Amino acid sequence: MKVYVAGHRGMVGGAITRRLEARRAAGEEITLVTRTSAELDLTDQAAVRDFFEAERPDVVILAAAKVGGILANNSYPAQFIYENLMIECNVIHQAYAAGVTRLLQLGSSCIYPKAVPQPMREDALLTGTLEPTNEPYAVAKIAGIKLCESYNRQYGVDYRSVMPTNLYGPGDNFHPENSHVLPALIRRFHEAAQEGRDEVVIWGSGKPMREFLHVDDMAEASLFVLDLDKASYEANTDPMLSHINVGSGTDVSILDLARMVARITGFEGRIVTDPSKPDGTMRKLMDVSRLKEMGWTASKGLHEGIDETYSWFLDHQNDFRAK
Repeated sequence: MKVYVAGHRGMVGGAITRRLEARRAAGEEITLVTRTSAELDLTDQAAVRDFFEAERPDVVILAAAKVGGILANNSYPAQFIYENLMIECNVIHQAYAAGVTRLLQLGSSCIYPKAVPQPMREDALLTGTLEPTNEPYAVAKIAGIKLCESYNRQYGVDYRSVMPTNLYGPGDNFHPENSHVLPALIRRFHEAAQEGRDEVVIWGSGKPMREFLHVDDMAEASLFVLDLDKASYEANTDPMLSHINVGSGTDVSILDLARMVARITGFEGRIVTDPSKPDGTMRKLMDVSRLKEMGWTASKGLHEGIDETYSWFLDHQNDFRAK
């Protein structure tokens, strides 16, 4: 089986690649195909077409995307919608054109409306207005789901979509401004502890609730969904509502998360909230009952996962000093 992992150097793509490599080492006949962004620009239609015509993979895992936190989404909305739309359109269409019948596309929980019943069920998609701070990215990810469903309906291929909650873990982006909340907090509290600061300021009121999933759990869930036989997958989905939520099923307030990170990094000062900064959606908890019924649940607890991620950060902190 020849598997192309798009985005293999990203956090999620890297975790999926490691699991596929482990399967290969255990005896499965898997040929991995990867390209860096320097080697293949996924926003370039001609380049993507030439790649698929040359490689002809059997399976595609689309983990490549332009991602970032609230500040990045607010600062670069055009880049977020354009690059993600182009990546999805090019990879999904050229995969079909090259005869690929199995594809897994990774999305995001931000596809759901801002004011939606919690926990968020798959059928909440397109039922209301999106959160303004990440609407361009969300629209692109919704388009990815509908691309997969449309190619399934018209061409009879088996293209699936999984929608993860907030992910974290080894390989995350720890940029002080453009990262997601958890890696940003890890870096901020680590530096504050090292410098002996008295306080750390966190964005917003600290009241929003967020769910987090370790990237290793996400990788396992992705391959679990990809490996499901078609009958099992279709028995739990609908042709026009085919995506599957992936999460831990539990959430925590941003302030409590900050307190947990402070303990793990050794910061002993004050934690101050800044309500002048945006909170984003007040709660984002995934309903993961569909995936649970299929036979998969997350296994790594939040404290354990943050502790492991902080250890990884410490081992690689020299890589982040200039970033």
